[in-house]
Amino acid sequence: MSMVDITAKPTVYREATARGYIRLRTETIKLIKEGNIEKGDPLYTAKIAGILAAKNTPLFIPLCHQILITNINVSIRIVNDDTIEVESTVKTRAQTGVEMEALVATAMALLTIWDMVKQYEKDSEGQYPYTAIQNIHVIRKVKD
Repeated sequence: MSMVDITAKPTVYREATARGYIRLRTETIKLIKEGNIEKGDPLYTAKIAGILAAKNTPLFIPLCHQILITNINVSIRIVNDDTIEVESTVKTRAQTGVEMEALVATAMALLTIWDMVKQYEKDSEGQYPYTAIQNIHVIRKVKD
């Protein structure tokens, strides 16, 4: 096992965008819209978490290269009455891509939303029968 040797690869512009979703109870989405989540604003907090996660991707994925990220954008929107979408775009000029950084940013933002609203998502037995993180995937990759 070893890291991929990218020494001979040229430095070029690279960009990747990942997207994912979290399904929540309609009542929870309403609380978010009204600003009534006890822990604070889960969408704002999730953006920060996503940015921090992208910057620290090599700490989570053992063979991922540490690269200089030149830009990270995490956008979050309520899609409908039970779904929130997270989309993360990461840019760099490097010898390797930023797909992992975009995926990690998206995943961490979604997990942060879950953490901030979990008290509203539990059923009477303390379970999460409705809550689900779904379909995290790379939707775009650029290499120039």
